Amino acid sequence: MEARNHTQVSEFLLLGLSEDPELQPLFFGVFLSMYLVTMFGNLLIILAISSDSHLHTPMYFFLSNLSFVDICFVSATIPKMLVNIQAQSKDISYIGCLTQVYFSMFFAGIDNFLLTVMAYDRFVAICHPLHYMVIMNPRLCVRLVLISWFIIFWVSLLHILLLRWLTFRIDTEIPHFFCELAQVLKVACSDTLINDIILYVATALVGVFPLIGIFFSYSQIVSSLMKMSSAGGKYRTFSTCGSHLSVVSLFYGTGLGVYLSAAVTHSSHRISIASVMYTVVTPMLNPFIYSLRNKDVKGA
Repeated sequence: MEARNHTQVSEFLLLGLSEDPELQPLFFGVFLSMYLVTMFGNLLIILAISSDSHLHTPMYFFLSNLSFVDICFVSATIPKMLVNIQAQSKDISYIGCLTQVYFSMFFAGIDNFLLTVMAYDRFVAICHPLHYMVIMNPRLCVRLVLISWFIIFWVSLLHILLLRWLTFRIDTEIPHFFCELAQVLKVACSDTLINDIILYVATALVGVFPLIGIFFSYSQIVSSLMKMSSAGGKYRTFSTCGSHLSVVSLFYGTGLGVYLSAAVTHSSHRISIASVMYTVVTPMLNPFIYSLRNKDVKGA
């Protein structure tokens, strides 16, 4: 009878990265520091872009949106983890868990689409420089961002609606430091076939297709650069893509590493540690990548 009705479940137990009590103060200090650095760095990027008129361009408009999404991304997971460590508790309410699932998927998906849009922006700037301001006009930039938010909103909502139909045992343990959809599906008592199918379809829509778009944009950029005769011109032109390529490599590299580790190993502990890379480390490093590699941002 415990698993008959999911409304009986009032909370889950997040096992975190380690159950060793001696490591908890270390985890608290490390993750608090990373969270504060992420917040401070991304807020500085947003402030610099909004305050400097020279940065009011499509590329920096998308970058400010990316920084905002990164702030929201880490805020959806890390604060609850810090509270649990400080309170020496593992509890998370049923509604709180669903909320984490929704927002972690939502902001990760927005990151995917924004990186794709930024790749398209670089494609237009390099391959069609004379028409750049006409093509990448403010109206199109706003529409691209709004469309991204609209798509991810409904995709994430669909997952939550399907998740509400699943049943769970009382005191269900989730071997992760936050409620990640795949891990929640693994501990469900009822059949998750439909949820798994929708998850694979959503992964293709939100992950694979944007990555294909990024590859296409950069294939056109490389093709355009090959037609240039000056080596210096090639380097200067491609250097404008350096920061974006670094962020794309970091985000997709760490995310792919998590899914590959999940496919190769059945160790939930290793998967949760690998998840730290794309949920915490990547949002923290993005401001440094764009500020250290970009003269305009450093100047602002």
